[in-house]
Amino acid sequence: MSTPSAPTTDTWEELRTTALLGTDRRPLPPPGGTPALVASAGAVDRTDPATALLELAALETVRRRAGAPAAEAVEIPAPAGPDDRPELPEAAARRLTALVGGRGGAGAAANLGELLPQWLATARLRGYRLPADLVPPLLDAARARSELRGDVVSLAGPLGHWLAARNPDWRFVSRTVAQTATPEPTDRLWHEGLFAERVTHLTRLRRADPAAALELLRSTWAAERAEDRLLFLDSLQDGLSPVDEPFLEAALTDRSKNVRATAAELLSTLPESALATRMAERARAAVRLDSGRLIVSPPTGCDTAMQRDGIPPKSPTGRGERAWWFGEIIAAAPLGLWTADTGLTPEQLLLLPVRDDEPAGSNEEANGGAGWGDDLREGWARAAVRQNDVGWARALLGPAPRPGRPDRTAGAPAKLLSVLPPAERAAWTASYIEVHGLGEAFQSLGACATPWTPPLSTAVVAALDRAARSGAYPWSHSGVLGMTERALAPDTAPAVEALAAGSTPDSAWAETFTRLAGTLRFRAAMLTELS
Repeated sequence: MSTPSAPTTDTWEELRTTALLGTDRRPLPPPGGTPALVASAGAVDRTDPATALLELAALETVRRRAGAPAAEAVEIPAPAGPDDRPELPEAAARRLTALVGGRGGAGAAANLGELLPQWLATARLRGYRLPADLVPPLLDAARARSELRGDVVSLAGPLGHWLAARNPDWRFVSRTVAQTATPEPTDRLWHEGLFAERVTHLTRLRRADPAAALELLRSTWAAERAEDRLLFLDSLQDGLSPVDEPFLEAALTDRSKNVRATAAELLSTLPESALATRMAERARAAVRLDSGRLIVSPPTGCDTAMQRDGIPPKSPTGRGERAWWFGEIIAAAPLGLWTADTGLTPEQLLLLPVRDDEPAGSNEEANGGAGWGDDLREGWARAAVRQNDVGWARALLGPAPRPGRPDRTAGAPAKLLSVLPPAERAAWTASYIEVHGLGEAFQSLGACATPWTPPLSTAVVAALDRAARSGAYPWSHSGVLGMTERALAPDTAPAVEALAAGSTPDSAWAETFTRLAGTLRFRAAMLTELS
């Protein structure tokens, strides 16, 4: 049998048209396709056109599903680069499978997905690489949860980048700053990449070579969009030094007010910068020591020079304008000027009374009726966080709270705590919880390094016990409870189990403590497998 010529029309479309118009108005199409199908179609009994139409449609369906034109052969890509890191221990790999799938046979344990970030961070710090079969599911998890991406990209290593180049769903890999990432040897991504890829490249380069990153940013700065310049400027926080000052000083005249404000904030963290010196002079004019008192004379206007140094003329917070200008000056001035000019320690300065240098009542409208002392302490607190000054942060926090002793904390405790060494942070927060309970401790606990130290963990467990005995409901402390599952020291599991045993059976607190104890046991096993 000779091979039929290719049909000039689409057989399926002809069949569909015949079905729509009816076999009495349109004849059945001739056989088409491969020789075998032509032979089969020729054998169809066409006595009943309707039945023949269905049979021809069935044959055409088989033809369409059974074959396709041969695609052009593609070159097999080179394999992923080598990865010399040790692979996970078998038990840790099984645990990771459970965490990714949300199944671990952990009984009353918490949502396993919430423990995944801790597992990933620990595995990365211990130098492991992922088994090849777990890289795809973890890339999928990181695609859905951006907080996982840095650790996942680091653990996946060269294989992760190789796979991401072949799956558009994982394109985030090339835009993620891995915890162990090194910059590309060329600046191709900077000139050709997407915006997120350029940010990643600049951030990596800044960590490896701050001067080279600054020069790269300088080379295209004038042509960048304002919103892009703002994010690129943020990357300079890594390795910020006096070398960056000329570039940042020039950015104070940028056409974007957000860029100007960010440049001013970065410069204020450099105590020897020209901006810090200018702010110091303004601060001296606004506050002076006189007869054991701090006399405050806030600025009465926001001149062009102040605006150039990042102080907006209008308050965006609803505060009085003079209070706003005053606070911005104090927050940007070097903290060292206060101790150098007065000869007093931060603790001594904070004990001094603060007085207004104006007639009584003239300050009421400017700062809502409050004295300037609160504005001064708040500005100092912002400066301590911005300049990472441990001495001032410690003084502003005051001694760790104790029963019967009033708190002297000035500013936001959580932000000030972030400046202190981890052990001191934990000790201060533990004392705070012993006095105030958990109601206002959420942000302070979030500032503490995890896992929490044994003293802090013990204080949290004791506070949970007091909350349970007071008649409070667990969901009133849901934020802290969620944090305990990830941060409480695993060694406190027996104490939590004792609380579960001592609670009313089947009560909400009994269920909460049982769940928490199961989570702590699970975390202990998880960390042991990675050691």
